[in-house]
Amino acid sequence: MSEIVNEIEAVFETHGTAKYSEAVSQLEHALQCATLAEQENGRPALIAAALLHDIGHMLHKFGKNPAARGIDDRHEDIGAGWLNRHFGSEVSEPVRLHVDAKRYLCAVSPDYHDILSPASVRSLELQGGPLTSDEVRDFERGGYANDAVALRRWDDRAKVRDLETPGFAHFRPILEGLELAR
Repeated sequence: MSEIVNEIEAVFETHGTAKYSEAVSQLEHALQCATLAEQENGRPALIAAALLHDIGHMLHKFGKNPAARGIDDRHEDIGAGWLNRHFGSEVSEPVRLHVDAKRYLCAVSPDYHDILSPASVRSLELQGGPLTSDEVRDFERGGYANDAVALRRWDDRAKVRDLETPGFAHFRPILEGLELAR
């Protein structure tokens, strides 16, 4: 069994089971997001990114609910940096860009802001609000923008209380395959 996958599972077991600023726990949110990615035929790296996109929330050192205290925990950068060491850019870049994807969608889609959860609206302000027109162009030109937008849309839909999903063990072979392929 992969040591890093065991470590990820331990992070979810230790830090992912409590409710956070959404109606679900971090683990429930991660499993719902990965399930959506799998149901919509995401490739393995994107399913892994969906599962792990918020791992930075569980790795940072800002305490519980930093956004409520006006702190942007930069979880996307923390998570992406950690994941890149183990899985590479196909997993880490959509994770790094999923916050910018929210900011992008707010800038280019007038109705997108309306679907955000209250916690996502609150964090959007801390994250810089909608992208500027120059930032939109840069985001669109950068690599992994489409993956990040897909991940962001799954992220927004993965907040359903009591939704049944496969457990972590279901996604373990995907993570192990990506880690071993590195």
